[in-house]
Amino acid sequence: MFNTPLPTVNELPSTRKLVRSTVIALLTAVGLLVTVVMPSEYAVDPTGVGRALGLTQMGELKIILAQEALADAAPPQAPAPAPQVAQVQPIAKPVAQPTPTPTSALKTNQMSVTLKPGEGTEIKLEVLKGKSVSYEWTAVGGPVNFDTHGEPYNGEKGYFHSYSKGKQVKSDKGEFTAIFDGTHGWFWRNRSNNDVTIALKTNGDYLSVKQ
Repeated sequence: MFNTPLPTVNELPSTRKLVRSTVIALLTAVGLLVTVVMPSEYAVDPTGVGRALGLTQMGELKIILAQEALADAAPPQAPAPAPQVAQVQPIAKPVAQPTPTPTSALKTNQMSVTLKPGEGTEIKLEVLKGKSVSYEWTAVGGPVNFDTHGEPYNGEKGYFHSYSKGKQVKSDKGEFTAIFDGTHGWFWRNRSNNDVTIALKTNGDYLSVKQ
């Protein structure tokens, strides 16, 4: 029977080396957590490295898909144009920006966007608190899921206010009054097997269109 000789005291790593190796391993783990895991899983990117590598966008997409899956599992309900109680849900939010100077005026815009099966998109308006916007949109090619909502400038991460939403809808029209300064608009998701083209018309007191 072959017996492997035990290492001598001199061959064992010193306490200093063990501590150094442990510290390096901890720093490496923390670095990976902050730059890779948090951006890609939770869309939290304190260093900015995750967004540069495209990991933060991956995390934001995961959050939106998770939210949508929860919404699809809920019982269907008719669109409710009346304002609802603000909710806090984990969705992607644009980088905070300063509140614009109130120089808005009545504007009219017509826009269209085509969604492939399973694809989603947003069109947002910059609207100041108390200003109103009327809108009308139609979906050609099939019904879509939608959510009309707003996000405040410099708001808490994931906070938004929903004005109305619905599933498998081919059109919607109405008016909303902004309850805070921020971006307000629509998110659509094509759940059909065909391409769907959405035509949107807006009229109201808003600053700009973000598509």
